[in-house]
Amino acid sequence: MKHIVLASTSTLYGEAYLAYLQPVMKTLFAGVTEIIFVPFARPGGISHDEYTAKAAAAFAPLQIQVKGLHTFSDPVAAIGAAQGFFTGGGNTFLLVKELLERGLMAPLKAAVEAGRPYMGCSAGSNIGGVSMQTTNDMPIVHPPGFETMGLVPFNLNPHYLDPIPDLPHMGETRETRIREFHTQHATPVVGLREGGWIVVAGDNITLEGTPTARIFEAGKAPYEVDPGSSLNFLR
Repeated sequence: MKHIVLASTSTLYGEAYLAYLQPVMKTLFAGVTEIIFVPFARPGGISHDEYTAKAAAAFAPLQIQVKGLHTFSDPVAAIGAAQGFFTGGGNTFLLVKELLERGLMAPLKAAVEAGRPYMGCSAGSNIGGVSMQTTNDMPIVHPPGFETMGLVPFNLNPHYLDPIPDLPHMGETRETRIREFHTQHATPVVGLREGGWIVVAGDNITLEGTPTARIFEAGKAPYEVDPGSSLNFLR
């Protein structure tokens, strides 16, 4: 049975890192004493060690130890033996490149699908989708491919922003970019606003948090779903 949380962001404005997700983490990682942290997205260029220390501080109140995936001499074996996983945000292109080139995407997917709890934020949520092709990030590196773990049967657009109709032109909107994606691909996309997250419990997928999410399906007008709604229809 899968146990997954895919959150739009790690940090809400004015709050500490992962503060708003603490109740979710307590439930997701119940009974877990140690997890592996995947630090490869490196937000702002932070080092792997610095990023792991930041994650460890956030999990400390739950009495959960955190070890960085980069510290293991045999990371594939470490994934196979891990109790659970957290992948932080940052640059999705860099995250996917590192996971694919190190041969870690498939083992991570297998471990999560076998029932080990997984939480992702931002880039870490993007890799839970079918592909990383609806990320907002700059292509600072060239990954060998765009396919990700496919833990859910759709793509995500974390940090989804709505147009501001009463202001002058502010560049292309997220909706415009997702419509462009759908000229080439049929994969549904969930626009996940800040403060929202997706929960996968076995075969059930639900939207949780405070805001609604915007759903994009090829050939259809975008629409909203409320927190607490099932997303199983996107299979």
